[in-house]
Amino acid sequence: MNLFLAMLLLAAAPAQADPDPRVLIEKAAQSYRGITSFSADFRQVIADSMIGTFESRGRLVQAGEARLSMRFTDPRGEAIVMDGERIWVYTPSTTPGQVVRLKVPTDPTYGPNVLAWILTDPARRYQSRYLREDQIAGRGVDVIAMTPVDRSLPFTEAVVWLDQFDHLPRRLELRERGGQRRTLTFTGVETNRRVPAGTFSFTVPDGVRVVDQ
Repeated sequence: MNLFLAMLLLAAAPAQADPDPRVLIEKAAQSYRGITSFSADFRQVIADSMIGTFESRGRLVQAGEARLSMRFTDPRGEAIVMDGERIWVYTPSTTPGQVVRLKVPTDPTYGPNVLAWILTDPARRYQSRYLREDQIAGRGVDVIAMTPVDRSLPFTEAVVWLDQFDHLPRRLELRERGGQRRTLTFTGVETNRRVPAGTFSFTVPDGVRVVDQ
């Protein structure tokens, strides 16, 4: 009888509501605004139904909205660097013999800083919904889908895995307007560390021409 009553009570208990995704995203935005630097090893996977899947790895360092370094160990030597005034894109595996140089946009959500894309004023710029709990490298994360209200952004939906302790992203999945799916996974995340001199400097390799855009 006791077991039967316990089963009835369990069946009648209300299901626990999912966390409010807006609250979790705002916590992430506050954490992002409060750090002086973010650095992590990254693994990037770009999947395209027409041309296949491409994987790359490297180290990402970000300090402020206009300083970013993505230096690749695979493909080795490639880099995307934002030095505060210019963005340098050096990817000889796809565009050999040149480095693209661009001005840093005044709006951080239109540069290469994907953290700024997601965590700049997210409550106003996105509709969000909670998907599930998950784990990345043994850490608990909340998985949230974010649909941009601003249709000028280069993606139609983002899924973000937010760490349950520091609230910062451990994975981002972007469905880009061109049909690609880009996934960035961060490991070994460090915040508020001193950034070595030269991290956000880019030296044009010998024999490489600069293309301004």
